[in-house]
Amino acid sequence: MRCPSCMAENAATRRFCGECGASLPSPCPACGFENEPTVKFCGGCGKPVGETAPPALASMPAPPRADNAERRQLTVMFCDLVGSTALSTGMDPEDLRDVIALYQSRCSAAVRRYDGFVAKYMGDGILVYFGYPRAHEDEAERSVRAGLDIVEAMAGLNAAIPRPPGVELAVRIGIATGPVIVGDQIGEGTASETAVVGETPNLAARLRHWRSRTRSSSARPPARCSAITSTSRIWGPMS
Repeated sequence: MRCPSCMAENAATRRFCGECGASLPSPCPACGFENEPTVKFCGGCGKPVGETAPPALASMPAPPRADNAERRQLTVMFCDLVGSTALSTGMDPEDLRDVIALYQSRCSAAVRRYDGFVAKYMGDGILVYFGYPRAHEDEAERSVRAGLDIVEAMAGLNAAIPRPPGVELAVRIGIATGPVIVGDQIGEGTASETAVVGETPNLAARLRHWRSRTRSSSARPPARCSAITSTSRIWGPMS
């Protein structure tokens, strides 16, 4: 870079001339135009000379598609606790942790009894697959029977745990059956999980709230297992 005062050559990284000490031209970070040291706006692009170009945002690469992903019929169950918020406000966190662990244990035992697969624990919510990774011809029946067993297990759970007055634990369960794509891995490390793509998981998640919205309010919390038409049609009427 040439000094405009003494015409001495200077390194491009210098801000002042090494020969005379004069201020050197300031290149615009946006277009590279060399501006006089005192100007505020670039003569080449009109942008403020002191403004630096924003760094490019690093985009996260899309997860690779798994070669073993497949289309299959899957029955999905969503289960969560009713009354967990009231329970958390009246219990010590360590006691609440024990209650949630006991609830999860009762639910997973019912799921394993019918060879279901617990895909994910989400606080007091549980996501279960029937038909993956192991398939059976009677997935719909297995899922509904497991759901009914979970509902019945709540009575024993309420008798086994200390609860604030007026608080009774119950569950909402939604079950749906339909075609999905399963097998793609999403996330990294301990957060990695098998993705299930399709309408079926969303239907099961919404269905667990449907029965409680259509029933009139009462002091007793809902403890119901609701199966959408696709599941009921495969197995038959729910008992």
